[in-house]
Amino acid sequence: MRDDGGGSSPGTGTNRTPATSTAADTRTPAAASAGNASVSGRGDTASARPTWVPARMRTVAAGDLPAEARETLALIAAGGPFPYPRDGIVFGNREKLLPGRPDGYYREYTVRTPGSADRGARRIVTGRNTERFYSDDHYASFAAVLP
Repeated sequence: MRDDGGGSSPGTGTNRTPATSTAADTRTPAAASAGNASVSGRGDTASARPTWVPARMRTVAAGDLPAEARETLALIAAGGPFPYPRDGIVFGNREKLLPGRPDGYYREYTVRTPGSADRGARRIVTGRNTERFYSDDHYASFAAVLP
């Protein structure tokens, strides 16, 4: 699902105010079981959404992420060491699915994909202010990771 109102258009990046909740923007994912699981929808209340989460972006509880994503979150919290040389590089947000922020605001980290011969498609992207986003499709979509 694309973020249709995520503040990535010019002039809306950093000063977003939370949108009024509707049935369409209160859906949140829970990761399916471990492995190559993808995120699926489940309901929650709009009051549980942090203000940094774009109105139509999916959310997922950190505990509902695949085990490998939780391992990556633990490495990020510990400051490494990271298994992939590109972990921690600047994420450019070229897809404009995350809220607009200054260059260098976001960092990306690989989420190991069992059986993949390369880095795979799964990533965690972090923002300077504790924002965390999960993508299991190489940035085609994101879910905001909640504590």
